Amino acid sequence: MKVVQSEAVALQAVEMEGAKAVSVRQLITAEDGAPHFAMRRFELAPGGQTPLHEHPWEHEVYVLAGEGELRGWEAPRPLRAGAAVFVPAGERHQFANTGEAALTFL
Repeated sequence: MKVVQSEAVALQAVEMEGAKAVSVRQLITAEDGAPHFAMRRFELAPGGQTPLHEHPWEHEVYVLAGEGELRGWEAPRPLRAGAAVFVPAGERHQFANTGEAALTFL
């Protein structure tokens, strides 16, 4: 078993094409014995965004703080603290910070 405070995990810049002002903390990964699951804490600075992308696995996301929107094929959907998000496998998506504070989500 593993218990870790998220602040104790190094904050790493996301260096992907299309990423802007995005950092991540890799909280639980395959290195911890979780080969089918990754828990990551993303932090998007004001004006930041993840790349617009798609992949063959789904996302389940929980917004911890801030305001933003989920973008994809449909009209953007607003996000704020307390929102639970499901992105199906193969669906194009992007998270963007539209607020004045960090957008933080798992």
